[in-house]
Amino acid sequence: MTLNLQQTPFLVGAWLLTFALSSAQATPDHPDTASIATAHPQATAAGREVMIAGGNAFDAAIAISAVLGVVEPYASGLGGGGFFLLRQAGEPTQYQFLDAREKAPLKATSALYLRHGIVQPDLSLNGPLAAAIPGIPAALVELAEHYGRLPLTVSLAPAIRIAHQGFAVDEIYRERASWRLFALRNNKESARLFLRNNNVPALGDIIQQPELAATLDRLADRGRAGFYNGLTAQAMVEGVRDGGGVWSFHDFEQYEVVTRQPLRFLMADKRELITAPPPSAGGVTLAQSLFMLQQLPWRESGKVDRAHYVIEVLRRAYRDRGLFGDPDFVPNPIAQVMAPNYLMQHVTRIDPRMATPNEALPPAPRWREGDNTTHFAVLDSEGNAVAATLSVNLPFGSAFTVPGTGVLLNDQMDDFAIDPGRGTQNSKRPELVSSPPNSLLPGKRPLSSMSPSFIESPQAFAAFGTTGGSRVPSAVLLSMLQYLDEQPVVNWTATARYHHQYLPNVVDYEPGAFTSDELADLQARGYRLNEMKQPYGDQQVLFWNKNNASTQAASDPRGIGVSMVFRPDTPLRQVKTCADHSCLP
Repeated sequence: MTLNLQQTPFLVGAWLLTFALSSAQATPDHPDTASIATAHPQATAAGREVMIAGGNAFDAAIAISAVLGVVEPYASGLGGGGFFLLRQAGEPTQYQFLDAREKAPLKATSALYLRHGIVQPDLSLNGPLAAAIPGIPAALVELAEHYGRLPLTVSLAPAIRIAHQGFAVDEIYRERASWRLFALRNNKESARLFLRNNNVPALGDIIQQPELAATLDRLADRGRAGFYNGLTAQAMVEGVRDGGGVWSFHDFEQYEVVTRQPLRFLMADKRELITAPPPSAGGVTLAQSLFMLQQLPWRESGKVDRAHYVIEVLRRAYRDRGLFGDPDFVPNPIAQVMAPNYLMQHVTRIDPRMATPNEALPPAPRWREGDNTTHFAVLDSEGNAVAATLSVNLPFGSAFTVPGTGVLLNDQMDDFAIDPGRGTQNSKRPELVSSPPNSLLPGKRPLSSMSPSFIESPQAFAAFGTTGGSRVPSAVLLSMLQYLDEQPVVNWTATARYHHQYLPNVVDYEPGAFTSDELADLQARGYRLNEMKQPYGDQQVLFWNKNNASTQAASDPRGIGVSMVFRPDTPLRQVKTCADHSCLP
């Protein structure tokens, strides 16, 4: 049985792929409040502090990023990388995408993780050989020099203060540390900083990072030269080399944030998706999925039918992500996979009642990615906005802290296709095999699923993003569907999650996402189902209603994040925080 297109909206003509940097629409009125949503209360407070001190959304993004790197060492930090999607208010509105993804060391080779011709998983997961060149410090400088109003000495002050004074261990920290306990124990510096007596710290224990405070202070004082040159660079390179890594001073000298053009797709109802381009595969996945869903009756369908349509478009969109890689090294066939005829071929082959066997689709490369990230969103009262997703890959990254710096390094080298012909190095998800466009080369950035995104129209602006590795695009898509279905903002982050990524051919779903009858219906349609042991993702969203200038924010109830709506001229003691993870004006 196939879908009758005569019974569904045909919106191909309403879609447009463009790489324009500026919007054709006139700048709307400013929001009457600022709003912030982050994964940690202290990061939200830091963003508020900097904005009340006169900073804009970009200054707040610097403060938030730096504080998250201090209080969430398991998710991000100066030793990691990330993507920053920017909205610059003005006439016309401008969008920029800052690619601060880590880069492979210049001495890296395709044989770096092979021993006797066999991939050694531990080498790309733990220790300094697993670390790519960090991008977050360069991104903070780029934001300050080209977009913000305040000097780094002001915007980094909250992070420096918290690194000195310390922060209290929470349950999420304890959980992530327990996952990586063995690796943390294997590095004396990491064990000293992040463990207590070589064990997971107790709830409420204080984690102080004076060396990291000093590194942040040098970055604040000297900008780029305070990290990529001088004492910090010397300590970083020598520390990695002493530990068995292959970094060089030239790696630091040549690292640059790349300002890329966001992917922009015109949707129905004058809405536009502004999202992440390669080296993110997530933005294309979102655009393809939304296009296909707009040809299907998802909105008027019941819960199981809607899930069926979502799963089937995800199956097809995820199948294509192995075609992408770092655009500075490989061509990315975005126009081809977003061509209406190509996507309509996918739509016409969706059976409205039964799952599509993977074998019925053309074969595609497999792909995998680490899953520990953080995300935040911030909007100021002028209409400037940032949605940013940051990562160190696995929890606590490589578990290697460079002595004397407090910088915990990523293990993003694990995201490359180390040996495309025979599989990846990942021991946790061996069924996920990377693709040739994502092969390891010196100076190359690994592919990512991180998908900071905006949806904007003359009437409204919304920001989306989450953690979750390869599950990021599917989680963001489900949140976007809540928005398009005109659900309350708090529902965008709270909606139950399920996921399909073509390979493995399994539907992962959160506990409680479906009832027993709904699961039976999905099984009868031919789906293999896997209930996750726990909820996943930590989404942060913003909404600006341009009709009345009001803003709203929501933090994922699965995490400990806090959202906030406030007037930047409000005294700190009067600012409203939202402990229930949502903030309404």
